[in-house]
Amino acid sequence: MSHELLEKNIGLMAILVVVVIAIGGLVEIVPLMHQAQVVQPAPGVKPYAPLQLAGRDVYVREGCYGCHSQMIRTLASENLRYGAYSVAGESVYDRPFQWGSKRTGPDLARVGGRYSDDWHREHLANPRNVVPESNMPGYPWLAQGRLDPVLIKRKMETLQWLGAPYAQADYASIEPELEGRTEMDALIAYLQGLGVRAGGAAP
Repeated sequence: MSHELLEKNIGLMAILVVVVIAIGGLVEIVPLMHQAQVVQPAPGVKPYAPLQLAGRDVYVREGCYGCHSQMIRTLASENLRYGAYSVAGESVYDRPFQWGSKRTGPDLARVGGRYSDDWHREHLANPRNVVPESNMPGYPWLAQGRLDPVLIKRKMETLQWLGAPYAQADYASIEPELEGRTEMDALIAYLQGLGVRAGGAAP
């Protein structure tokens, strides 16, 4: 097939471009999907508990991923600041994952256990109370937001269908775990679990 034929037939050229890109994508992506380190959970990683799952939904809804990443790169400076670098197995139960690509604020992959619940509560209500130079907005309304056990149950069922190993005991814990809790409680529980679930809490 000559170049002249391709260059004069834009439809044929478009089809061939799509075919080449599709083949390249398959060669890159399919083998990755079958690597154990990508599809198997890292040691210590478990599906989110009901309260953490509710908090993750708040995190996504409020767009926290727009300013915070959850992926520590393999750079010495990042390891010194945030802790051990992230591995794919830490995110197997994240749908979608929250790696992010922009850091207006710090990376949160290892924030679990670094601060107390009270610190997080104050920080979420008004960040400048604990970090004077912060440009993060406050989220005081989360303290009034209520959680929906029925919705969380449906989400857990969906995640189980996608492969998360939830057991009957996990479903039984939904009501008692969410009772009397707010969206702020849920978000704090989610943040306190980041990194800890993989045994890699921040130093």
